[in-house]
Amino acid sequence: MFDAPRMAKVLVGLSGGVDSAVAAALLVEQGHEVAAGYMKNWINDEGIPGDCPWEQDIEDARAVASSLGIEFRVIDLIDSYRDRIVEYLIEGYRSGITPNPDVWCNREMKFGVFLDYALAQGFEHVATGHYARRRTLSDGSAAILRGADPNKDQSYFLSLMTRRQAAHALFPTGEMLKPEVREVARRFNLPVAEKKDSQGICFLGQVKMSDFLRHYVADTPGEIVDLSGKVLGEHRGLHLYTLGQRKGHGVASPREICRRARELGFDRVARSIERQVIEVAPLAFMRGRSLNDSFIILD
Repeated sequence: MFDAPRMAKVLVGLSGGVDSAVAAALLVEQGHEVAAGYMKNWINDEGIPGDCPWEQDIEDARAVASSLGIEFRVIDLIDSYRDRIVEYLIEGYRSGITPNPDVWCNREMKFGVFLDYALAQGFEHVATGHYARRRTLSDGSAAILRGADPNKDQSYFLSLMTRRQAAHALFPTGEMLKPEVREVARRFNLPVAEKKDSQGICFLGQVKMSDFLRHYVADTPGEIVDLSGKVLGEHRGLHLYTLGQRKGHGVASPREICRRARELGFDRVARSIERQVIEVAPLAFMRGRSLNDSFIILD
């Protein structure tokens, strides 16, 4: 049983997937006053390559609500999403950091703008299909715990939530394993019971990050160098790489390092926005030395 101490008025964020559908079904089964809302946050009308199936997701979410006999709303949050998530993402990459849109999206959108909308409409809680658990503490505040399924735990993506947000959050699937969620979906005969899980940038669908960024941030090629300053290759633009990246930068690993099973390849260890340079070093070197001894890590 998830942490829901009394009957409440709950707005479920229906994404069109099975997890949020089961969350809604469990709340209805327990007797809560439930309505469903689809957060319309993004429409790929700018020609970015990739699949953004928001129209199908809305229809799937609507079908779930209909099967459960609950009210369904489509809530237009496109402007807020662009201001709070898209701009954060673009400016982060432009300034040389690696943003985390999924973590930010949960705080700013699902449990930010969407929660504010729900409270203004008279709801007491917002529920989602996250694999995480919520516990009410002895002082009345709420804490976010890891989900029961170690393979699906999403508590990390909720790590920036405030105490106020956590107090109004419900995670009905957090105590369950993924196979159990599928079984519950079948028990309720939900129309998305067999729908495949989707993965992608928060709310953007199956859009490659590199394609998304290229639409907004111009590629600025530069050198890839080792710690001595030796040029090893050329990168396409700093925004397309991240700290710790071991593949896709085009720098081959030294043969003597490749023989060592846990010290394969190069890690990207720092970058200079001013010089448009990526600095790399073998993992063996990195493990034996403080990176801050020689250069600044920007993120």
